[in-house]
Amino acid sequence: MYTRIAALLLLATSLGQPVAGMAGEQLLPGALELVAELPINPGNLAVTADGRVFATVHQFRRADAQLIEVTGPRSYRPWPDLAWNGAFGSGPDVLNSVLGITIDRRGRLWVLDNGLGEPPQTPKLLAFSLTDGQPVLRYDFPPEIAPTGSFLNDLAVDDARGFVYIADLGGTREPALVTVDINRPSARRFSASPALQAEDVDLVVEGRVVGTKDKDGVFKPARVPLNPITLSADGETLYFGAMSGKTWYQVPARLLREGADEASIAAAIAKAGPKPVSDGASTDAEGNHYFTDLANNAITVLHPDGRMETLVRDELLSWPDALSFGEPGWLYVAVNQLHLAPMLNGGVEGAKPPFRILRVYTGTEGIAGR
Repeated sequence: MYTRIAALLLLATSLGQPVAGMAGEQLLPGALELVAELPINPGNLAVTADGRVFATVHQFRRADAQLIEVTGPRSYRPWPDLAWNGAFGSGPDVLNSVLGITIDRRGRLWVLDNGLGEPPQTPKLLAFSLTDGQPVLRYDFPPEIAPTGSFLNDLAVDDARGFVYIADLGGTREPALVTVDINRPSARRFSASPALQAEDVDLVVEGRVVGTKDKDGVFKPARVPLNPITLSADGETLYFGAMSGKTWYQVPARLLREGADEASIAAAIAKAGPKPVSDGASTDAEGNHYFTDLANNAITVLHPDGRMETLVRDELLSWPDALSFGEPGWLYVAVNQLHLAPMLNGGVEGAKPPFRILRVYTGTEGIAGR
């Protein structure tokens, strides 16, 4: 496991330099590197096999862009261009409130715009070519699939079969799995399972229970349902879990693709193993599941044999939000101090920029872009 000595080395080195040991020493799983320090808040991220880093800007802290490409240790550019990063609600071809992104094996960056804001905008799913930034696919969600009050958050893409699976954490609605068939196109919403709900588990970050106050000023601990979602390398198993939960679930993706009835889908959901309270997850080609471990400033891994262990723990991982594999063996992490955002911190901004993107060495066969 990554040690505090390595953390001190990290702070003493320039960005992007390995910190696992002395020069020439072989990297070990858990080695951590600092990729970028940004003045704006990364939400989710997606990284190509050659290290291009894309990130959404979390809607809890809006900035001058909604989707960026990281261009250097302290620089970024709106992506794909300024027009798509226009003001909220300013037109149909604007990214309004984006969180989930992923890169598929056809060189497309998938972007999920939940449209949340005032007034709410129509949620949409987009795919852009990484070559020229041009949109190559678009799906606008009808109200019966993404009703007002829903919160489309994260996604997993099966580019081989043409399906996208989306975690809707619910907002003021019931949480749901949304399946988009991009071949037709069409979509379906599934919410008939307690596995999608939050467990009665406190979200504790850096010693504080995270929550919000109601209209009467009474503190309510956060209970966040369905959030992290991943897909097996062969596309046959969908994995998911609640942020406020310690159970990782699985369901045969075939049932969602083929439009099975809700009772059959619900009956097929099974426990895949334990997980920490987590915002993001990634599943590699070897069947290892990586989670952002919010309570421990860590990244935790669930192995195929059921063992769960800490890959890296460090105070720099202050609310590790999202994960994406990039270059072989490297797992990227967006870190954004989200527990200190006004939405979760009594209306007060408590974060101390910069916000960071780091990467940790896993030594396993990851799937770039997710």
